Amino acid sequence: MSNPEQDAQGHPLPVRDRIDVSAPVARPSLIGLSASALEDAVEDLGVPLRQCPMRARQLWNWFYARGATDFEQMSSISKELRATLSAHHTIARPVITDAQVSNDGTRKWLMRLTHGVEVETVFIPDQERGTLCISSQVGCTLNCTFCHTGTQPLVRNLTADEIVGQVLVARDELGEWPLPGEPAPTRRITNIVMMGMGEPLYNFENVRDALLLIADGEGIALGKRRVTLSTSGVVPMIKRTGDEIGCMLAISLHAVRDELRDELVPLNRKYPLAELMDACRNYPRVSNAKRITFEYVMLKGINDSPADARALVQLIKGIPAKINLIPFNPWPGTPYECSDWETIEVFGDIVNRAGYASPIRTPRGRDISAACGQLKSESKKKSAAELRRERLAAGA
Repeated sequence: MSNPEQDAQGHPLPVRDRIDVSAPVARPSLIGLSASALEDAVEDLGVPLRQCPMRARQLWNWFYARGATDFEQMSSISKELRATLSAHHTIARPVITDAQVSNDGTRKWLMRLTHGVEVETVFIPDQERGTLCISSQVGCTLNCTFCHTGTQPLVRNLTADEIVGQVLVARDELGEWPLPGEPAPTRRITNIVMMGMGEPLYNFENVRDALLLIADGEGIALGKRRVTLSTSGVVPMIKRTGDEIGCMLAISLHAVRDELRDELVPLNRKYPLAELMDACRNYPRVSNAKRITFEYVMLKGINDSPADARALVQLIKGIPAKINLIPFNPWPGTPYECSDWETIEVFGDIVNRAGYASPIRTPRGRDISAACGQLKSESKKKSAAELRRERLAAGA
């Protein structure tokens, strides 16, 4: 029998993810459900069994093709059923509480979820693509020393509907939904990267369900090759990621020696480099057409020497891969500096000559703290007693 105080991997749940039996039961969301689960939800409302597949398809279309935010907008569904749906379920999205636009066009949204917790989501426009960076947790447990998000303790995991909801809100803000009688607008979000707040593989089931819906041709329909999950190296979950999600994989690497990676990415003490590289070599369906991306933040005088570059080439030998070199994005209180540009170019040239693509990622959104490693909300972990008091004060 599962322990309600632990997640699927046996890790203790933060206080806000533990079962509070005194909490009122909220209307469950229909967003983020699989097609079959949505049929089951419709059946539970008393819809005749033979009608359930059709009704579920109608709802699915309203959610993900038309962007409906209220059951009353769903004109193809009877008024009676709309009322029943509204009484028993919600399709509410996260609420934007702050929006910023960078000088380079990058957008950052602070989104409020249930009980007031918040996450950050970033849209990065480019000439040929638009990338949406979404979060999987409020805060993070990994404490990577170069990452601002890692200074915020884990508050809780996001649910599948909260992960999908970030995409729906972004599409709202970018005007991606078709208007009645008009052709669908050109999509601005062409790629999804799960590189926001949190470690996705410590919230595997919710992340899996959300990403499968995002990639589903009948759902948000971005396709699995346009969805990338980034992990700091939760080795036991990497194979499951390939088998059950099938998305592109990115590894937050940042060091080529265990003693340094132990410091930069403390998770390495549990899953050292040899184990991580073995999991990458055996990632399901990895190939030259489906390469693994290794993310490598460039820290001045720490991991940026020519010797480090040569060791990186040896470390990933035999893995179809590319290496994203990320100029360090500073944040208040950090002890690190970004490597000099010339140093980054020399490092990249060594990796490139070994046959690996090594683009230098152009920093985006630095002026609004939207760049890689800069995301952080002000949500804080609260006790179950504090949460109960807040709900009583709000009349919940």
